[in-house]
Amino acid sequence: MEILNKYERKKIDETDDSIFYSQPRFVYHLDSNFRKNLTKVYESEIAQDSIVLDLMSSWDSYLPSKNKYKRIIGHGLNEEELKRNKSFEEYWVQNFNFDQKIPLDEKSIDYCLMVAAWQYLQYPEFLVKEISRILSPKGKFLISFSNRAFWHKSPNIWVNSNEEERITYVRKVLISNGFKEPKIIRKFTNQNFSLVPFMKVDPFYCIIASID
Repeated sequence: MEILNKYERKKIDETDDSIFYSQPRFVYHLDSNFRKNLTKVYESEIAQDSIVLDLMSSWDSYLPSKNKYKRIIGHGLNEEELKRNKSFEEYWVQNFNFDQKIPLDEKSIDYCLMVAAWQYLQYPEFLVKEISRILSPKGKFLISFSNRAFWHKSPNIWVNSNEEERITYVRKVLISNGFKEPKIIRKFTNQNFSLVPFMKVDPFYCIIASID
């Protein structure tokens, strides 16, 4: 089922995403407050001794260091960044805006993670369908994001929506592709401002969805 029209999928920069991400960026794109919140969510939601897939990832997966997992698989667009990620036992490079087919077996993944990445998907419904295929019966899909993006690489549906509309959009895609009503976490620190004047703190959104 297609969710978006042609305009909503369109980006300002329609060049191959692989070109934009060809140079590694060994920096954090989200602030420490966001990263701490994400690690806490992972600590409470992801069971140890499970198989974890981190989609559209980079050189850090924000998983709690004290936890032990059966296997962690990575995916992204820059191989140098993925190589630097100490969590991964294996990884692969693939552009999901060209090909949404995930090269993993059915029901082979317990938890699928996507951090600050949904905002770049032009065909999210087709990717979500694949994620529902590879998730185990009790598996979870955890999608987190803030209000940052490389806006020229984000489709119009994301650029032209406010933060609550983005949550509604993600929820709609999930439910339309077999997921149950998701759990939604919103966190704002100091009313979204730090103690330093004029310095904003990243809001934290996490949508957690399961099939069963």
